[in-house]
Amino acid sequence: MRGQHAKRLDKRWHQQLGYESFQKPFFMKMPMEPYYAGHHVRREYPPLSLHELQFSIDQGRIDPTRPIDLTAICNTKYYILNSDRYYGVHLTEDGVDLFKEKVNIEVQWARESVIAAIEKNGGTITTAYYDPICVQAAANVKKFFLSGKAIPRRLLPPQNLIGYYSDPKNRGYLADPDHIAEERFVLSQKYGYVLPDLNSDPHKDMLLTRKDPRQLFYGLEPGWVVNLKDKCIYIPNEVELQEHYQS
Repeated sequence: MRGQHAKRLDKRWHQQLGYESFQKPFFMKMPMEPYYAGHHVRREYPPLSLHELQFSIDQGRIDPTRPIDLTAICNTKYYILNSDRYYGVHLTEDGVDLFKEKVNIEVQWARESVIAAIEKNGGTITTAYYDPICVQAAANVKKFFLSGKAIPRRLLPPQNLIGYYSDPKNRGYLADPDHIAEERFVLSQKYGYVLPDLNSDPHKDMLLTRKDPRQLFYGLEPGWVVNLKDKCIYIPNEVELQEHYQS
């Protein structure tokens, strides 16, 4: 009995935080609310502010005279995607008053105010979906090319994202270009700025450059294999491979 009593006293002085008289704390007696169910598989879009984008341009890490996409942003080494739950860039409005560049940028998520800031300066913005395999390839291009794998084709968005990327208000890459032009004018009227004319802009070709919905890298097609060692590109000749990557 003496040994058991000593053991009981030892537990009393070293009991877990929140326990009272060896009873469960009140928060463990309550029924669980699964409001966080599925949080571990939810898509995440790490933020990139307009201030950070302007800083990367000023530092020469991003070339504003060329289309900017996920690959160009990750190549700055300021923006890192190192999780399977990351699905690309969420461009935020922090630094909206400091952003003055004319760019053609493709991101995965953007609010109305960010779209207005880009278009006010004469630029263009597109929201486009990247599946996890393409995100990892674009996040570390050198590692992907050294793996010797063929460039994958981008998958279409899942059902719950089709509406977002088909909406011209979001500048979705699956939206009708004519409807996007209408929404550009509507947004300029809402925010009170004169919409620059893209057709008369000397950088028209750069500003209107778009990827194919299945294309991952500018200038490279799905199915091609880039050999960095020999500095060459292998293009498949088999009909089955061409149909697979171009369908």
